[in-house]
Amino acid sequence: MPTPLPPFDLDLLRSFVAIADAGGFSRAAERIGRTQSTISLQIKRLEAGLGQVLFRREGGRGGRTLLTPQGEVLLSYARQILHVSDETRARLMEPEVGGIVRLGTPEDFATVHLADVLARFARTYPQVALAVNCDFTVNLLDGFAKGQYDLVLFKRALLPGQGEAGPEDGGTGVWRETLVWVAGPRLVLPPDGPLPLVLAPAPDVYRRGALAALDAAGRAWRIVLTSPSLAGLQAAVRAGLGLTVLPREMVPPDLVVLGEAEHRLPVLPATAIVLYRAPGARSPAADRLGDHIVQSLEAAAARG
Repeated sequence: MPTPLPPFDLDLLRSFVAIADAGGFSRAAERIGRTQSTISLQIKRLEAGLGQVLFRREGGRGGRTLLTPQGEVLLSYARQILHVSDETRARLMEPEVGGIVRLGTPEDFATVHLADVLARFARTYPQVALAVNCDFTVNLLDGFAKGQYDLVLFKRALLPGQGEAGPEDGGTGVWRETLVWVAGPRLVLPPDGPLPLVLAPAPDVYRRGALAALDAAGRAWRIVLTSPSLAGLQAAVRAGLGLTVLPREMVPPDLVVLGEAEHRLPVLPATAIVLYRAPGARSPAADRLGDHIVQSLEAAAARG
């Protein structure tokens, strides 16, 4: 008798990936709109069909849910299977999805995180034209309020214990950034004089957070160069003109993350990237792109 095929039911795989991304059964159940008992039964079916244990609990009941080595192997393939399935469904069952989607986003976030996300969407929905505009958060939100965007990603500085977005503002937190002080290897900081800073121009969120943190700590500073682009900031820091503020994952290998205590630098506030969707009726293309961005960034955050 031939060996039965593995139980790669798409619903089971979606629940499996949701648990891996959310870090637990209850959070995954809330995210995909099912009960915890339902997805627990689905994982039992998946594990029974594969003959493998996919999750383990760390710290007993109430602890973190972690993937086993077998679960980590399955996760990589499950993402590929679901992506191909979604792309096939979109091409065959939603060929009418088209039009223009207007997306606003910060330039640095788009450069580092969105290129592959938007490329995958374009392959899945070839009839959709993307109109992407990069700007500072305050300008993006102003344009969003005036109806210039269908979707907008923007930066929000977070206070300790504050979430990325609340249901009252309709935003969806899609990314969390840990900000760090960054310098070139040739930069020598003055022991007593003002710190030389390389920052984006106002009203950049990182600039505002850095200057507020320095002022609160009583550290003197002076801005030696401003540039609106991530590449311009990194080039200036690389040349030794001053230090800047970057999300940790955007620090290139040839730049140095400075320790706060070692250099008497204040701790920087965390920053969230939040997605707003235009109120009222939106086009199917805008809704598909919004869902695609959220799912892609959640998966990227879980991987990294």
